[in-house]
Amino acid sequence: MSQFTEIRPQELTANPFQMIGTDWLLITAKKENKYNSMTASWGGLGIMWGKEVAYIVLRPQRYTKEFVDAGETFSISVLPAGYQKEYNYLGSVSGRDEDKMSHIPLHVEEELDTPYFTEADTVLICRKLYAQEMSKDCMLNDWVDEKWYPNQDYHTLYIAAIEKVMVKQELV
Repeated sequence: MSQFTEIRPQELTANPFQMIGTDWLLITAKKENKYNSMTASWGGLGIMWGKEVAYIVLRPQRYTKEFVDAGETFSISVLPAGYQKEYNYLGSVSGRDEDKMSHIPLHVEEELDTPYFTEADTVLICRKLYAQEMSKDCMLNDWVDEKWYPNQDYHTLYIAAIEKVMVKQELV
């Protein structure tokens, strides 16, 4: 962790809309001493139950979901510019089909027994607090269901406490 500085969640200066929706995220989790990662561009940061939290959503067919479900923690890594190829690969290839983690030029370390990428500018170590499958019955607008769930593969929503925020020293 020497290249990172720990900050409080309130000190995070990154714009969450830019960070999540434009720059993208890598969600990484561990199961039985293996880890898997996927690209995400949906989610959020906020306050819930008096805690700083991250919200992520995972579709049932995503292999990384098995890893998130198996453990208590996961990480969110935000890579600097120049890693679009890695984001695209991790978002389009399943770890079920190949050892995709060995095909990327990224390095993994662990913090609080949670894997993350050392190339990231920002890392959030998160502990799950809540998980619930979304359903058509709860969709308040038909267009959401029609546009985003034509196969009815509804996401599971996870709310996780942010236990640690680490940023590259030059960002502090």
